[in-house]
Amino acid sequence: MIEILPSILAADFARLGEQIAQVERGGATMLHVDVMDGHFVSNLTLGPPVVASIRKITRMTLDVHLMITDPDKYAPIFIEAGADQVLVHQEACKHLDGTLREIQRAGARAGVVLNPATPISTLDQVLELADYVLIMSVNPGFGGQQFIPYALDKVRRLDAIRRERRLALPIEIDGGITMENISEAVRAGCDWIVTGSSVFHTPDPAAAVAGLRQAAMQATAVRC
Repeated sequence: MIEILPSILAADFARLGEQIAQVERGGATMLHVDVMDGHFVSNLTLGPPVVASIRKITRMTLDVHLMITDPDKYAPIFIEAGADQVLVHQEACKHLDGTLREIQRAGARAGVVLNPATPISTLDQVLELADYVLIMSVNPGFGGQQFIPYALDKVRRLDAIRRERRLALPIEIDGGITMENISEAVRAGCDWIVTGSSVFHTPDPAAAVAGLRQAAMQATAVRC
């Protein structure tokens, strides 16, 4: 199932409620929320109170991406605030299988993220456990970066593994996705597409979501 996940990192926070309503009207059913602690990545963003506020104004699935050094401590706090699913970085987890299980025990879906230079092989032992995998197509920390093409090679490898193992494992991609490359990402095997600037930096976020979704759906017929 193809999903477009608008990333609120690119939204106008003075109009956040309005912009969330716009993307929901455009057909988005999932919202991507980037949490950065200034340590794992150099940027600093939002905390649990903002997630709790978003939870009050939308029924969309909240996909909370923890770019932080201590996901074991903070994942339960974000779940309590309203996160439906939580992403943690392979690079930040000392015991990745345990972290994923704790997220699931807390009542959320557990996803794992790979930075661009981290190989797919590092997830070999947790693919049956994870609920979904996010492939970063930029180095994490800031929005508006240029897409890294070799990320799609990783998507193709992961897609081949899930077919071989018969895993119901959505593949998510985040970073530099636009109308120009969304079809290629879907053909490579991506199911969930995170995009920020291509939605919120447009005159009509609702129309942007609808257009991206249409392009993605058309690409599903010719996946390679």
